[in-house]
Amino acid sequence: MPKIKSHRATAKRFKKTANNKLVQRKAGQDHFNSRESGKTTRSKRRDITTTKTLEKTIKLLTPYK
Repeated sequence: MPKIKSHRATAKRFKKTANNKLVQRKAGQDHFNSRESGKTTRSKRRDITTTKTLEKTIKLLTPYK
């Protein structure tokens, strides 16, 4: 049986922490940020943990991570 290919886009966007939590970057940091307040810009610098519903999908797409 051959190995399953992992979904590369998903593997690049999500990281697993030491406690097996999945961490992702906050969305919407690419452009059009000048109109946002400083509070919003600062909060987008932080990583966020994924929801439980997303975790199931991510584990299917990245079997070896």
